[in-house]
Amino acid sequence: MMTEYETIQFELKDDGIGILTLNRPKSLNALSFQMVEDLHDLLDKLMVNLDCRVLILRGAGRAFCAGLDLKESNILERRKKPPEFKKFYFLDVPESVKSRWYFQQRISQIIVKMRKISQPIIAIIQGPASGGGFTLTLASDVRIASENARFNNAFIKIGVSGADLGSTYFLPRLIGLSRAAEILYTGRFVDAEEAERIGLVLKVVKEEELFDVAIDLAKNMLAKSPLGLRMTKDAINLTLDAPSLETMIQLENRTQVVCGSSKDTIEGVSSFFDKREPKYGHR
Repeated sequence: MMTEYETIQFELKDDGIGILTLNRPKSLNALSFQMVEDLHDLLDKLMVNLDCRVLILRGAGRAFCAGLDLKESNILERRKKPPEFKKFYFLDVPESVKSRWYFQQRISQIIVKMRKISQPIIAIIQGPASGGGFTLTLASDVRIASENARFNNAFIKIGVSGADLGSTYFLPRLIGLSRAAEILYTGRFVDAEEAERIGLVLKVVKEEELFDVAIDLAKNMLAKSPLGLRMTKDAINLTLDAPSLETMIQLENRTQVVCGSSKDTIEGVSSFFDKREPKYGHR
């Protein structure tokens, strides 16, 4: 089933794999105001869509995402504001600080929703992932890059803070504070080889293999209990800020008891002893 938006595409396959494509290839999939709204709409739907169990995030064309579309930005007051900005973000409030604050809140909530949805997100990256595109990859669960992928924290290079859209939250947790600080302070590009070496991406593959590798990984996840997979993502989210081992152990205990009371556990154990693949369905 394919769902068309103005700036993105979403396809839900019969097996439960959802494919989200950023679809502004002529603009290197830069985040326009319309794309922000399209992503909100889709993520809101995925919050309650249990048929979609794993999400693959990709960009159309030769780039993953070049970040915020500066042609639509109101950073330069002399630039004429496009109708999309007035429609979605200006809200008849003339003060530029208020309008910028609203937009900042709106775009940042995409990152929050990416972590809130129950589906693990596999990001496949070709070409540049800059600024907001960089943070979309950081908010994903797994990153797979092509040999020409490049990552950078572009915010710091255009006169604003390098701390944006969760960059200072995710990056130090992924690669350590020292490496993260250098990348966030300088805005330099990290190529695919370095990204793999420092643990920013899971692996680097040829561009033509990106999608197939992601599909294989998604199918591996689909072979697991739907409830167990969702609760594992919940636990990973919470452990990022957990105050202690004991706290997480108590949470994990609860996830095991809940999952162990479901039909999935009976099927999982039965398939183990029968030496066959489990049949969980799309619950």
